[in-house]
This record gives sequence, C-alpha cells and structure tokens, in this order.
Amino acid sequence: MIQMVPGTVTLSTLEDIYRNLTPAKLDASAREPVEAAAQMVAEAAAGEDAVYGINTGFGKLASTKIAPEDTATLQRNLILSHCCGVGEALPEDKTRLMMTLKLLSMGRGASGVRWLVIEQIEQMLERGVVPVIPSQGSVGASGDLAPLAHMAAAMIGAGEATYEGTRMSSAEALTKAGLEPIVLGPKEGLGLINGTQFSTACALAGLFDAWRMAETSMAIASLTTDAIMGSTAPLIADIHTLRGHAGQTDVAREMRELMDGSEIRESHREDDTRVQDPYCIRCQPQVVGAALDVLRMAAKTLEIEANAVTDNPLVLVDEGRIVSGGNFHAEYVGFAADQIALAVAEIGAIAQRRVALMVDPTLSHDLPPFLTPDPGLNSGFMIAEVTTAALMSENKHLANPCVTDSTPTSANQEDHVSMAAHGALRLGRMNANLSVILGVEMLCAAQGVEARAPLQTSARLQDVLGLLRAEIPALAEDRYLAPDIETASAMVRAGRVADAAGVKVTA
Repeated sequence: MIQMVPGTVTLSTLEDIYRNLTPAKLDASAREPVEAAAQMVAEAAAGEDAVYGINTGFGKLASTKIAPEDTATLQRNLILSHCCGVGEALPEDKTRLMMTLKLLSMGRGASGVRWLVIEQIEQMLERGVVPVIPSQGSVGASGDLAPLAHMAAAMIGAGEATYEGTRMSSAEALTKAGLEPIVLGPKEGLGLINGTQFSTACALAGLFDAWRMAETSMAIASLTTDAIMGSTAPLIADIHTLRGHAGQTDVAREMRELMDGSEIRESHREDDTRVQDPYCIRCQPQVVGAALDVLRMAAKTLEIEANAVTDNPLVLVDEGRIVSGGNFHAEYVGFAADQIALAVAEIGAIAQRRVALMVDPTLSHDLPPFLTPDPGLNSGFMIAEVTTAALMSENKHLANPCVTDSTPTSANQEDHVSMAAHGALRLGRMNANLSVILGVEMLCAAQGVEARAPLQTSARLQDVLGLLRAEIPALAEDRYLAPDIETASAMVRAGRVADAAGVKVTA
C-alpha cells in the first residue's frame, strides 16, 4: 500500500501504481483540510445564496436553484445522466491510475467532498473493485465528465465494475468485496466528475510506455548498427557536447557503452570504403535524444497535473469562499499528449528506416537480401518490413495534434474544449504500434549480427540476443512469422529488452 501526501506525489510512484497495480491511499494528514472544505459545502447547501454545483443545476442550467432537500437527488441524477460513455472499456491499469489521481485531487482539501468519498475509492482500490469505464465520450473540458461519471456510478452502486477478473454490476461487485454503495452529499457528484483524471491517467500511461520504448530503441539501434557494420564515430562525446542538448548526449553515451567491446565494430575500423552511414544510423542520438527531451517536458507538465485540483467550483477554506473557475480545462494535458505522440511517432520513424536498411542488400553492407540465407525460395523479413512501414505511417497520422481541434458543447456554455482525452487515449495505440516496429527491428538486427559470425557483438548486446533466442529461433527458412513478431513486441512492451541490455536513462 502506497501512502500519498497530496501535492507531493512523484512520477515514479505513479508508474509503480500503473505498472504493478499497487493500491494507494491518502496520508491521514489530508483528512482535516478535506473535512473543513466539506463543512463549508454543507453550510452553503443549507443556505439561501445560490452557489454553483451545490444548490444549482449544472452547465447551462446553473441559474436553476435547487432546494436543500433535493441536493442528494441532484448529485445522483448528475452521475447517472453523465454516464454516456461508449467504446471499449479502459484497461484496469489505467482505470486504477485514474482513481488514484482523483484521490490526489480531492485530497488537496478544495473539492468539498467528505472523507468517506475518499475512503470509498481507497477501499475499491485495495479490494480490487474496478469500475468499467467506456473509453470514449470526453472532450477534455468541464473535466472528463463521462468517464469519471462511470467511475462515480460504481461508487454508488450503479453501472458496472470488475471484481476478481469478472465483469458484473457494480452493486454486486461492491457486495462481493464487502463494501456498500455510498450516498453522495452536496457537490460530491460534481467533485467526482469534474477534473482531468481520465485524460491525465491515459497521458501518464502513454508517457511511461514511451520512455520505455525510447530506452529500448537505444539497445536495438545499437544492435542494428553492428548488423550493418555501421560506424560508432558519430557517437563520440565531443560531437554531442558541442551541441549541448541533454537528450542527445544521453543517447550517444548509452549507445557508446552498449557497443563497447564489439568485435564486429573493431573489424571494420580500418579500410572501410564507406564514408558515412545513412541518417537512421548516424543521427539516432539527434532524433531519439530530441524525443527524450520532449518526453521530459511532457513529464513535468503531467507531474504537476497529477497533483493538481482540477474540479469546479473550488472551496477556498482559508478565504471562506466557494468560487467558480476553469481548472477542469485539460489544455495542459492535451499539449503534453500531443508532445508524447510526436516523440513516439519519430522514434518509430527512424527505427523503421533501420529495418528497411537491413533488408536491402544494396544498403546493408553484404547482408543477404531480406535477411534470409536462401533468398528467392524464401522471402525472409520482406513483409515484416512492410508491416513496420504500415505502422509507422499509422502513427504519423495519429500524431496529428488533437489539442487544436475544439468544438463547442453544452449549448455553447463550454465553447472551447481541449480534446485531451482523444490526445491521451491514442497514445496506447501508438505505443503498441511502436513496440511492433522495434520488435521487428530486433528480429532483423539479430539475424544480421548472427550473419557476421564468427565475429561477435558486445557483451551487453549479446545479452539481448540471448533473451531473444531463448524464445525465437533464427530464421533459417520461411515460417509463419506473426507469432514471432508478437513475442518480440511483447518483450519490448514489457521492458525486457531494455533490462537485458542494462539501459536506464534518467528521466
């Protein structure tokens, strides 16, 4: 169980929660400010003055006053009416991360919910009650209303949830876990569904996976460099120091160390007729290094957002005021998601060119055509390369910015939206595509390096070969390749390749 102090949680903690499904709860120090804000809301709900979201309708209906005896019904109706999500259910790891982010936001003591609302989420995380969250339906302003409404519905016994891997009604899931539905008080429904937690969770997952892909690409690109007997001269430290970008310097250093001791490299330092390698070999530090720095910028934004209060209205206890604002607008998340998408697309674009390089006998420095020992009778990796081209192109399309695509909603009350949910959700598909591109590159690079025998690559890259060959044999003659591609891409996604190579770049 992870204890979280709102406002201080790091990305490494959030990645632990995402990857390992580690339950999390708020530190007890958060309780007093949470309850103080809830008391202010209770007083406002009983008062005569109209306070948005507490004793009024919502959105365009904000001018409609609600009687004190109807505030509980108002909040329940809000949740049920906003459960309009469609599409595939969000995976459990992202859903649990979203729930954790909602804890962090409400735990700052400005949302006006009671502590029992926080306890309900904590208990659901601990006991494995996971709301079924349809992945489509948010425009990323006024918060991720539909996805968060489905989360809130599970808390009150409506909608669906999974428990011990089985999908069922949330009421049944709560019962099986020894929990009871809660009844929402004033503002609590609004506090649950206003916010950027769906978009932020998906963007964080995209960031964590993209960073892993970037690290993996350094190991696989190094293997490819040996496969085509490329030069390591473009990796020397002085080149990158002269430019000064941190990411570029990091990638060059890591690749130098990965290739240190390679017999293949030493064999062609002298008398090589080639003057320069193609950009996909020579400029890996400049391209993936730039992607690293873009990911670092996105990471800073998302760490702030993960700790932020993003619902509305906000309860300012020290000032004794409840005020309306716009923190639910997910523009920051939308920009970060677009940055991550660009980085993912470019890591894949340069990797795909390396695959194309290796299968082309005019460019691969005497490797057999399409990396098959018997070309003609066998096609080798010919169509695997085509698959990488298809996925690279798909990622280019998906990388088009989402944050610039606004559309008015809610009778023009919400007339500019961020589309952060679109931008963040697509990152899962893009990273999956990238894992295949890198997986195919690894298959090709391994085949190429082994063609250089008896010369061997470096010790660290031999560890990558060992990992691969433990599960996928070399391609001696054509076979059904789809399972090999899936196995290789699964290794990439799980971080096994980067771990085998010992690649770990500080974020």
